[in-house]
Amino acid sequence: SHTLFTGIFMLLWLSSHADRNVYPSAGVLFVHVLEREYFKGEFPPYPKPGDASNDPITFNTNLMGYPDRPGWLRYIQRTPHSDGVLYGSPTSELVGKPTVIEITAYNRRTFETARHNLIINIMSTEDFPLPYQAEFFIKNMNVEEMLASEVLGDFLGAVKNVWQPERLNAINITSALDRGGRVPLPINDLKEGVYVMVGADVPFSSCLREVETPQNQLRCSQEMEPVISCDKKFRAQFHIDWCKISLVDITKVVPVHREKAEPGTGILPDMGEYKPPSETLESRDYFADFLITLAVPSAVALVLLLILGYSMCCRREGVEKRNMQTPDIQLVHHSSIQKSTKELRSMSKNREISWPLSTLPVFHHVSGEVVPPIHRDNYETTSMPLMQTQTNLQSQMQIPRQQPSGWLSEAILDFLNVLYIYLNTLYSPYIQGYTI
Repeated sequence: SHTLFTGIFMLLWLSSHADRNVYPSAGVLFVHVLEREYFKGEFPPYPKPGDASNDPITFNTNLMGYPDRPGWLRYIQRTPHSDGVLYGSPTSELVGKPTVIEITAYNRRTFETARHNLIINIMSTEDFPLPYQAEFFIKNMNVEEMLASEVLGDFLGAVKNVWQPERLNAINITSALDRGGRVPLPINDLKEGVYVMVGADVPFSSCLREVETPQNQLRCSQEMEPVISCDKKFRAQFHIDWCKISLVDITKVVPVHREKAEPGTGILPDMGEYKPPSETLESRDYFADFLITLAVPSAVALVLLLILGYSMCCRREGVEKRNMQTPDIQLVHHSSIQKSTKELRSMSKNREISWPLSTLPVFHHVSGEVVPPIHRDNYETTSMPLMQTQTNLQSQMQIPRQQPSGWLSEAILDFLNVLYIYLNTLYSPYIQGYTI
């Protein structure tokens, strides 16, 4: 019985982990729902029997052998309690090449995982791609709401009603957030918006062409809603931004052929392989590099230092040698000028300095009586002011300024004039432009 129970369990486990095959068409929207109910049987139930299992389950999808999904395939799951959705538009280059997607389910309650593979076999379609493609921006829908089969069917029915094509397919669906849109406020009526691209085999109807009229283009430039006659056929369920509609006729699009750039030096040719160097490398002598980088610049710097030291120390003339090569008359002139300068400096230091006004006698402005200065030897100058306070006078007294002695100034000026005349006659080249 134990063996029978083990066999039944293995059959159930293999059936639950069996690969699933899907067959989308190239150029047609592919939608695959990752149902939470499909994975609940692989996780242990709640401890109490009879309780409804509502574990939070999230999914991780990636291309087998790679960390992410293919570029054309997107995945969205709004909450851990909602189903995940894989959607995208496969390209014609992938026809006949199975794409294996690894799907890993995470149980956020028990931290257990379950995994199975989704094999996408892309089939070719007739008349691919459809020549006339229109992209609509629906403002009142989220991407997972638009991916629901009944909602997408209602939208295609409305488009077919205004376009009247023989063949109409949904090519791709893109969230506005993937186009640079902003996340809406957490209000029930605000949606992120989706772009839905459809293709048909007949030219665009007159209703869709109304967007290209100058009047509607002007209203769009002024951020006003254009006037579209068939908008009422969408308005009941879908709010379309007609200013963002895109109409493309791929039969009139000129293909751009880009020439392949020729690889330059250092670039491996196509189908080339990188061959690393061998592990047994030959030893290299770095003595020559040492001489070039260190020894040669050091030798040049040493030679320049010796030349500079010789020119500054060994070739120095000195004061005695300079005096021997100088004529005596020039030395006499220099010494006389130096002596005169020293004498003038000593006389300027010994010049009488005028006393401060606080030491002069104070005169009464009415009687003319002279009041002696305050600071004398018998007064305490540290506690008394320098000038006497005239509290009983109506106005301040005027203190006469001290006049410098005239005989000393006249003597100095006479001496300087005589010196200037003497020096001008003896050594005029050295005192030209020197004025007193």
